[in-house]
Amino acid sequence: MSVAIQTQRLTKVYGSGAGCRGITLSVKSGQIFGFLGPNGAGKSTFVKMLVGLIRPDAGRAEILGLPLGHREIRRQIGYLPELFRYQDWLTAEEVLRFHAQLGGLKGERREKRISQVLTDVGLEGRAGERVRHFSKGMQQRLGWACALLLDPPLLFLDEPSSALDPMGRHDMRQLLLRLRQEGKTIFLNTHLLEDVESVCDEVAFLMNGRVRAQGAVEALLHPELRWEFEVGGWEPGILQGLVEPVGISIQVVEADERGFARLQAVLTDREQAGWINALLVEQGIAVYASGPVQTHLEEWFLALADGEGGEIRGSRDALDLARDPA
Repeated sequence: MSVAIQTQRLTKVYGSGAGCRGITLSVKSGQIFGFLGPNGAGKSTFVKMLVGLIRPDAGRAEILGLPLGHREIRRQIGYLPELFRYQDWLTAEEVLRFHAQLGGLKGERREKRISQVLTDVGLEGRAGERVRHFSKGMQQRLGWACALLLDPPLLFLDEPSSALDPMGRHDMRQLLLRLRQEGKTIFLNTHLLEDVESVCDEVAFLMNGRVRAQGAVEALLHPELRWEFEVGGWEPGILQGLVEPVGISIQVVEADERGFARLQAVLTDREQAGWINALLVEQGIAVYASGPVQTHLEEWFLALADGEGGEIRGSRDALDLARDPA
């Protein structure tokens, strides 16, 4: 798989000390890549460097195989800024015509693309309305339309759902998944963890201007196979009889005086869950439910932000990526 975005120690530091430092990461073509971090972490600064709005102080990057700053890059990318502002006296169609003119899109193809992107973002039938009458969410949808207008292979979306209501966020997630199916690469800068967990293939976490972790969402959330069993008829002495035959670490997470208990085991494969289930039944224990423990991105995010747990398993830190960016 080819690489759409490659950075090596990309740095931009402002006088206040804010910005981003030594960011090394790799985004594969056809991925939805989530860029996470608290407010002020440097996410927007990094995106602005990649789209050519500000110059880095140090480091280098390639976008679609071209060195950062190459004019051809601008023809190949779509960009939705965090702070989107349009001339409010224009209609939605006029805003898109202006962007089409800047991008060299003309004639019948321009008209088809304007109609298509308005439909894609849920603004069909609103082409003739002036921007001043749009809600903030509708203006953000118009920003999506501008980013999609030239049908670029690479999209940079900076907080693209911040102004949308729950239905709008759902619509945009569906659009992101469809764009990925079409082969587009999407760099998604957001603090909305639900969006990232729903659509992203990989994520990177930025903290104080530095990448703290990067990896596939599944690997970050589930670095080990942890299985939970909800049982009845539990007694404390049963645990030893379970651990010895299977040689698996089993913990009692919760138990009450009525014999209800929740057990968790770290497995090497799913087949071991069947062994434990059978042993429980042999011991006269009723198994009400069993299944893998689900970790959500919010838990991982908060643990990393708090510095808990040390190294994040399943991730690649900035130093690893600098040595081996592939």
